[in-house]
Amino acid sequence: MTTPSDPVELTTRLMSIDSTSGREGDVIAWADDYLAARGWRTTRIPVSAGRDDLFATAVDAPRVTLSTHLDTVPPYIAPRVDGDRILGRGACDAKGIAAAMICAAERLRMRNLPVALLFVVGEEVTHDGAHAANEAFTSGLVPATSRALIDGEPTESTLALGTKGAIRVTVHTAGQAAHSAYPHLGRSATLDLVRLLAELDATEFPRDALLGETTVNIGSLSGGVADNVVAPSAEARIMIRLVRPAPEVMSVLERWADGRATLEWGPMVPPVKLGAAPGFETSIAAFATDIPVLTNWGTPYLFGPGSIHVAHRDDEFIDVGELRRAVESYERLAEGLIG
Repeated sequence: MTTPSDPVELTTRLMSIDSTSGREGDVIAWADDYLAARGWRTTRIPVSAGRDDLFATAVDAPRVTLSTHLDTVPPYIAPRVDGDRILGRGACDAKGIAAAMICAAERLRMRNLPVALLFVVGEEVTHDGAHAANEAFTSGLVPATSRALIDGEPTESTLALGTKGAIRVTVHTAGQAAHSAYPHLGRSATLDLVRLLAELDATEFPRDALLGETTVNIGSLSGGVADNVVAPSAEARIMIRLVRPAPEVMSVLERWADGRATLEWGPMVPPVKLGAAPGFETSIAAFATDIPVLTNWGTPYLFGPGSIHVAHRDDEFIDVGELRRAVESYERLAEGLIG
């Protein structure tokens, strides 16, 4: 390295590459070239055709790994700098975080502290990149020496003491098609579904003293075939933010459905309670992360600049000042864990 990386320039460069989930090949290739040119030993971790994670270190036995994801939600929004803000897709979730981590890792490397970088794909969908990285730790593809993992997500520059988990479920109702002029000859699956969903507000879900309340989001509804046909089928896609083990919530929903609908369970990420460190403000994250999958990489910590409240929105942004301060925060946190 001749000159330190600049987090603002690095953020906008990463953001200029479209890497919506499933299309991360170009951004991983660019990051690989960038880090290799600056003297890092880089290793690709295969995930699926054309998609890899990226691991980088400058030592044989890194003790702390700085990690985040380089995929983003759609649609792609090109970066722009407006005063003291960087706007666009990935500004805070999580390319700004990746840039801050690279800058912090450079500082730590110059002080001969044993750190590594891990950038994964697929976090916004199935966490397949995290699964591949966890397997790489035990397969010998990367050094199995990391004892702490600093995961990056927008936590408003606080150290999260826990993250809620998540589980997806599709609720299916079945009816009987009939001419809409004679609804008594059929059974409306859409009406059954709407009535069933209306009961969710009165359904009691588990809560946790640290993580708080279970929350339920009805993400999408579909059903029926035409305006003049009694709907023969309908479905709702729901995401639940977990604060307790998934089976506790699953049993609640099975009782709620009570034979009136069938439940198709999708991917699940468990809730996690995380490590703390002196000198950092703390918070609780209601969103899910890759941490529950990266179990081999050491004690997990969660920290990042920016707010989850603007992530996934068209006006996603990160403040330049907070981004620059995050470099120092990552350096300080990693140094404390190494020490």
